[in-house]
Amino acid sequence: MSDETITLYQAIGGDDTVRKLCRRFYELMDTLPEAKNCRAIHPPSLENSEHKLYEYLTGYLGGPPVYVEKYGHPRLRSRHFGAEIGPAERDEWILCFRRAMDDTIEHPKLRDIIWAPIERLAFHMQNKD
Repeated sequence: MSDETITLYQAIGGDDTVRKLCRRFYELMDTLPEAKNCRAIHPPSLENSEHKLYEYLTGYLGGPPVYVEKYGHPRLRSRHFGAEIGPAERDEWILCFRRAMDDTIEHPKLRDIIWAPIERLAFHMQNKD
């Protein structure tokens, strides 16, 4: 039996899965009518947003800390102050992320482990009522 710890990043499939998760998340945000408020607070092109989420989640899930190496501490809430994030935007973000995880992360227990802190993060990002 090995004593080596496996990160969530490794358990879900590493770089390939994180890329698929981020791609699917923004595809859903861009196409679901029920995500229109969340989509509206993003730039016309989602390419940069997708790339930054990929970099952030890579380190967050235990992979290489690419986001922190490039940009420093995430300070996610302050970096998003320019976008008005209310309950509708928050809930639509949550909907897209949940569906993207369901579509890209095979094991339900791994999705559950990731889900609780992601949902807390979504509520933390809300900056208007």
